[in-house]
Amino acid sequence: MERNENNKCWALILGASSGFGEATALKLAKDGFNIIGVHLDRQATRPNVERIINEIKSNKVEALFYNINAADAHKREEVLNELSNKFSSQPLIKVLMHSLAFGTLKPFVPKEGEQAITKAQMEMTLDVMAHSLVYWVQDVVVKKLLAKKARIFAMTSSGSHSTIPYYGAVSAAKAALESHVRQLSGELGKMDVAVNAIMAGVTDTPALRKIPGNAEMSGIALRKNPRARLTTPEDVAKVISLLCKEGGEWISGGIINADGGEDAVNYIGQ
Repeated sequence: MERNENNKCWALILGASSGFGEATALKLAKDGFNIIGVHLDRQATRPNVERIINEIKSNKVEALFYNINAADAHKREEVLNELSNKFSSQPLIKVLMHSLAFGTLKPFVPKEGEQAITKAQMEMTLDVMAHSLVYWVQDVVVKKLLAKKARIFAMTSSGSHSTIPYYGAVSAAKAALESHVRQLSGELGKMDVAVNAIMAGVTDTPALRKIPGNAEMSGIALRKNPRARLTTPEDVAKVISLLCKEGGEWISGGIINADGGEDAVNYIGQ
C-alpha cells in the first residue's frame, strides 16, 4: 500500500485519542491514510482530540472522529451506516485497529479492605477490551466496508500470559483477544485480510497509569528491556506502519512483539 494508493484508503482506529491509537493514527496519516477515529472523551480532554485531528489533516488527508462508546452496538451501527453512505458501498477501509483500554482493575480474591471484582465488571472488561473487536469486524464486513488485503490489528500485552496484581480481568480480556485474532485470521483469509495481535512492551500511557503498582512495573521493564528503555507508542505505530506495506498481508494470525525483546527476557540485569 504505497502513499499514492493510500490517499483513497481509510484507517479505522478504535481508541484514537491517546496512547497507541493516537500514535498509530498520526503515523498512518503521514503514510497517506485518511483516518476514522473512534474515541470516548469528556469535555476536559477534547482539546487534545482537536490537536490530533489538526495534526492528521496537516498531512493533506481527511479525519472523521466520533466521540462514542465503541462497545455500544447502536453507536457502532450509526457510525458504520454513516460511513456506508459516505463510501457509496465501495470498500475503502484498509486498516482496522482495536486499541480500547477500559476495564476494571480489581482482585478476584480481595484482601482485607479491598473489593472483589463483580460479574458485571468482569463481563464489561471482556466485552470492551476483547469481544468488541469481533463485533466491529463483523459489521464492517457485512456492510462491505473492509477492503481486500486489509490489515486488522489488536493491542495485547504480556498480561495475557502472566500474572499482574489487579490485572486479572484485563489479563483474561487480552487472552480472549488473542484467541479472537487467530479465529478472525482464519475466517478472513478468503479476503486476503491479515489479522494480528501487537504485543507492546510496558509503555507510559494513560492506561498504564491506572494500573496499581505501575511505577514498579515500569522499573522492572526498564531493567529487563535489552534496549534499556520503555516502549513508546511511536515504536508500536512504526511497527504497524511496516505491516501495512505491500507484502505485509502474508503475516497473519500471530502475536507480534513490539517490545525491543522485553518479554523474552526472564531475568533482571544488575
